[in-house]
Amino acid sequence: MKYKNLADMFFQKRMQMPELTGYMFKKGNQWIKVNYKDAVDRAERIAAGLIQLGLKKGDKVSIISANRIEWALTDYAVQSLGAILVPIYPSLLANQVSYILNDSESVVVIVSDLIQYQKVESVRTSLTFTKHFFYMDSEGIGSSDLWTGLDKLEQKGQELLDQNPQIVSSGIDKVGLEDWATIIYTSGTTGEPKGAILTNNNFLSNIEAALEVFDISSDDNFLSFLPLSHIFERMAGHYLSCYTGCCVAYAESVDTVAENLKEISPTLMISVPRLYEKIYGKITETVESGSPVKRKIFYWAVNTGKKYINKIMNKQPVPALLKKKYALAHKLVFHKLHQALGGRNRFMISGGAPLSPDIAEFFGAIGVKIMEGYGLTETSPVITANVLDNFRFGTVGQPIPGVEVKIADDGEILTRGPHVMVGYYKKEAETGEVIDSEGWFYTGDIGVFEDGMLKITDRKKNLIVTSGGKNIAPQPIENMLVTSHYIEQAVMIGDKRKYCTAIIVAAADALKRWAKENSLETDDYNRLITLPQVKELMMSEIRRLTVNLASYETIKDFVISPTAFSIETGELTPSLKVKRRVVEEKFSAQIAAMYER
Repeated sequence: MKYKNLADMFFQKRMQMPELTGYMFKKGNQWIKVNYKDAVDRAERIAAGLIQLGLKKGDKVSIISANRIEWALTDYAVQSLGAILVPIYPSLLANQVSYILNDSESVVVIVSDLIQYQKVESVRTSLTFTKHFFYMDSEGIGSSDLWTGLDKLEQKGQELLDQNPQIVSSGIDKVGLEDWATIIYTSGTTGEPKGAILTNNNFLSNIEAALEVFDISSDDNFLSFLPLSHIFERMAGHYLSCYTGCCVAYAESVDTVAENLKEISPTLMISVPRLYEKIYGKITETVESGSPVKRKIFYWAVNTGKKYINKIMNKQPVPALLKKKYALAHKLVFHKLHQALGGRNRFMISGGAPLSPDIAEFFGAIGVKIMEGYGLTETSPVITANVLDNFRFGTVGQPIPGVEVKIADDGEILTRGPHVMVGYYKKEAETGEVIDSEGWFYTGDIGVFEDGMLKITDRKKNLIVTSGGKNIAPQPIENMLVTSHYIEQAVMIGDKRKYCTAIIVAAADALKRWAKENSLETDDYNRLITLPQVKELMMSEIRRLTVNLASYETIKDFVISPTAFSIETGELTPSLKVKRRVVEEKFSAQIAAMYER
């Protein structure tokens, strides 16, 4: 069904499927179900409350919150008025929040809780345009003339609806497909964030194209934990789920995902590679700590699964004997892994950064297919995707319907179509740098088509050019390294230098277990990473994993970081991408020492 705009898509659910559960969230120990009628009614009250404030079409509303039903309903309330939602990552610092609120000219800001309230309150006097302040949870927030609870906004909205029941619904038709829906500030691995303007049509066209290649319906359910401020979750776990009528369950937090998976048993899951890397690491760590017999059975099962999934991937018939072996592998090993993921998973989707082909193959082998896709904030986001009947590990699949992709002479991936943003807010020059006169968007990624499937090499700006003139893409090599049981994160160094080195974050638990098995005198992580035996272990892992690389691509030396890279310490963006410049600055002395030896 074609919808007039995003709000129309949501509000029609009240008539199409009023009693269907659209959302779930956990309160105490109980999962609360919310049907579409109740969800739309509540969003309508929020919208009416915003109308009473004087909010009009084109005004901006910022929201700073973790994933929760109020986030979703506030978005649809804003869309129904033709206003523009500006999502802000709750992990951002106060000065970053201030920048986005001012740059976007947000009239209203809505925060989730005391932490976000304090963040905004600390910069409130520097805010030029923001006049209305709301919070979702009142705990710890004292009475204030400036701040109001979202529940009070709903009450005001209900009073207005009692006087004029059509005041919200009558305005939805006035919102056009080309009207702006959102300004999403790219988290930025370099420089200040830029606000990408996306329209109602950007999202709806991307959803409709994705649904031509993915079979998703009201029988499905998502577990939502990737931040809704992230374009990937916003499109797939928010808008697309509403379009299809499938239920969204909001995880309590990132830390409870494993528990919530078992409780919700989702059929679909979307995430960035970091989560899949962690799941893979946890599985292999558990196996390695088990008995030799269990290890042997596990690796036999995985190798059997790899043979099976590669037959499927290459569209080759699966021999009868292999089918029997695979069925046994599932019974002995894979079934338990499926249960840990909820037991009903049909497939997972990965995006936001390149997924290691080895990790994709591993999940495919155990019967959990990860369909890797590719896109950016500026492209709403999906450009290409692997799909269940046409996938290839190490690629991001084929362009989805209606999306054009070509490779420029220098290898950069260009795309054109209804998914491409309007531009960067108030940044005409920067927009002109990435969208040419023919409508091609320059992604900044380097790639190549192999048998019709797009393969991403790396970000153009990440390419390493050694002092000897050799070009190296670090991302694929870093992805090789993190498949080690002992390496959790890796950043390759070497630009304008004579050889390559790396900053490595060791997998602490696996390293401690190895230390115990090898009778080392300590299990203290910070002490362990200084020991020559650990240095030898890491170098042997690096050599093992990169044995097929050209000599100039190999890592000659490395430093082990005493702490993991994180958002809080500044090495990761809110979407979990590494800020290479920050890492290089933090380890500048150690890097210099590696090139002086």
